[in-house]
Amino acid sequence: MCRVVLKPVGFLAGDHSGAPRISVIVPVYNNPTQLVECVSALKASAGADTEILVVDDASTDDTITAARAAGVRVVELPENSGPGAARNQGVAGARGRVIFFVDADVVVAPDALDRIRRAFDADPELEALFGSYDAAPRAPGIVSQYRNLLHHFTHQQADSAASTFWAGCGAVRRDVFEAVGGFAGRRFDGIEDLELGVRMRRAGFRIVLDKQLQGTHLKRWTLRSMVSTDIRRRAIPWSRLILETGWRPNDLNLRPGQRLSGALSSLLCLLMPLALVWPQIALVAASMLAAVLLLNRELFAFFFRHRGARFTAACVPLHLLYFLYSSLSYLGVWVGMKLKVVVPGKR
Repeated sequence: MCRVVLKPVGFLAGDHSGAPRISVIVPVYNNPTQLVECVSALKASAGADTEILVVDDASTDDTITAARAAGVRVVELPENSGPGAARNQGVAGARGRVIFFVDADVVVAPDALDRIRRAFDADPELEALFGSYDAAPRAPGIVSQYRNLLHHFTHQQADSAASTFWAGCGAVRRDVFEAVGGFAGRRFDGIEDLELGVRMRRAGFRIVLDKQLQGTHLKRWTLRSMVSTDIRRRAIPWSRLILETGWRPNDLNLRPGQRLSGALSSLLCLLMPLALVWPQIALVAASMLAAVLLLNRELFAFFFRHRGARFTAACVPLHLLYFLYSSLSYLGVWVGMKLKVVVPGKR
């Protein structure tokens, strides 16, 4: 890994031009209500050294009206271009030396901006950092609570020396962001921040996960939206990124135990119908289920502490489903890439 060397720029010293130290970039598409709450929390956390830019990704409702009424700078895109492109446009119009990306459905904690200031002030070699959702997701319902608490748990269990980046609540030095070329095109929409993080790490930049940098996630999930989003905007592009780059992080939801859980869950779903014909297979299936529960015991213990036994029991099939479609998505991408290699002239 070759480290890109940039000219040191002290966060405290220098720049007497009156430009802000931190530029907050909030991309948004058709989400006026949550945007208002998001910006309100940012304004409460911001100081005189902070500017807030909302980038409207060609919304078709009254989001742009809400953004203008919020009293912050607004960048309007002429056509829907995706979150990565929206953030890139926000950075192009920003003036700060540190860029803080926040999703429009995230309400940051009151100390968020202060934590970012202190982190970059204290460590001149810190190049990027990100946080997590908190343990109090707003949307009711088992699926919404499961999905958002899973994200919180995954980030809280991850290594502080991060292998990638998250733009839902994450900050990066502007010169670092520009050195790696910003967010990629729409090909990695959904994991555009992970892909950016891979490039930053490969360039030798240091990324830190600050587990106390948190925000409340307002998104409401249904079973259909969870599965659809996870497959189309998470599992498939993530699998493509892994297979194309050889990136093999041992962190977040790609730890060995998670990979093994995916394989076991897939085999379990295959064996369950066979158990109806050959009852002796039921014992094998039960053993696999027990193994998945054991591998994920800390997650289920977390669910139990925060939401009780009934919620935890309801999350078991949801988590098995999560492992199943994630594993099958990876397999599908792998097979597709192999076929492109095998079939002559395939493009």
